[in-house]
Amino acid sequence: MIEIAGQNYALGDPLVIGLIAGLALMLLVLTLLIMAVRAAGRSARIAAPLGQQMQILGSHVQQLNAGQEQLRGGLQTVSDTQARAQSQMIQTMETRLNNVQLAMQERLADNAARSQRSLNEMQERMNATLHGSSKQTTTSLTQLQERLAAIDKAQDNITKLSGDVLSLQDILSNKQTRGSFGEIQLHDIVSKALPTDSYSLQATLSNGKRPDCLIHLPNPPGPIVIDSKFPLEAYEALRRAGSDHEVKEAARAMRVAVKTHINAISQKYILEGETADGALMFLPSEAVYAELHANFPELVREGFAARVWIVSPTTCMATLNTMRAILKDARMREQAGAIRGELGKLHGDVERLVTRVANLDRHFGQARKDVDEIKISSEKAAKRAGRLHNFDFEELTEDKSAAVMPLQRPES
Repeated sequence: MIEIAGQNYALGDPLVIGLIAGLALMLLVLTLLIMAVRAAGRSARIAAPLGQQMQILGSHVQQLNAGQEQLRGGLQTVSDTQARAQSQMIQTMETRLNNVQLAMQERLADNAARSQRSLNEMQERMNATLHGSSKQTTTSLTQLQERLAAIDKAQDNITKLSGDVLSLQDILSNKQTRGSFGEIQLHDIVSKALPTDSYSLQATLSNGKRPDCLIHLPNPPGPIVIDSKFPLEAYEALRRAGSDHEVKEAARAMRVAVKTHINAISQKYILEGETADGALMFLPSEAVYAELHANFPELVREGFAARVWIVSPTTCMATLNTMRAILKDARMREQAGAIRGELGKLHGDVERLVTRVANLDRHFGQARKDVDEIKISSEKAAKRAGRLHNFDFEELTEDKSAAVMPLQRPES
């Protein structure tokens, strides 16, 4: 039995049991509360050093962040400096290459200008030479016309000269002597009119015949033959004829002799592919030449038909002067050919110069391409260097004052 507030209760009474259970629960709660207060005190004592350590760790983290920021700024400065140095180096190389290219272009332009000036000067000299040659040829032709006019005027004196020519009758009475006289006279005329390398005396042709003189003219017309013929007997018979019958017989003999000479020259000394398509028959007597043109014009026409032209000493000299002008013109054409050959060689040199300039320009283009590739490689290298710098870390200096305190177990 239990007495509470003057009342007695049994131990088995539910109220008593409930009261006892409530008191036990209150004691348990009080005990737990006391234990919790004690645990909270111990936790507070343990958390105080841990907070200090967290504060110290936070300051270290801030210092590490500040160091990283300084390192990042230094790396950025180094990268910018290296980029500027590379840019300056590339600009310097480009400037030098441009200067070299400009210098080469100026030299090539100067050489081209000099070549053009030389070509123009050579063309001017050639034009002046050709113009002078044309003037000289015109002058020669004018002089030839004047001489032909003088020859026409000299026809009046031919009759007077015929008497003097007849005084040579004693010398020319023998055919061999007469032939030698004609050859000597022809040689004298040819040697005075032409240079020595432009003719040959007694040259042998392919048919074995030997004309008195062979003039080496260029093609066309080619080498032309001059052969001396002197029908003196027929001419003397014609001069001595007193009656009409004698005149006719002498004229017939004259025609036969001249035709024989014309045919002989045409057959012997006109060779296709070797000589010119004509030849000259030299009469060493102006009187015989005048007689033929005055009284035997058909013989002259037959000579033209057979391509054999009859000449006297005077007309032979005029003809040879014409040939001399032809030879001079041919030699000048040869010189012009040599000049054209030199111009062709100069043109070849200029073409080779243009080709080499193109090759040089191609090399410069390759150099520019190589510089661009070098620039790209340097930029890639700079980027890679920047990435490598990001991997570098400075070693932290040990600071004893900022040492991290180790965690300690709380005392139980």
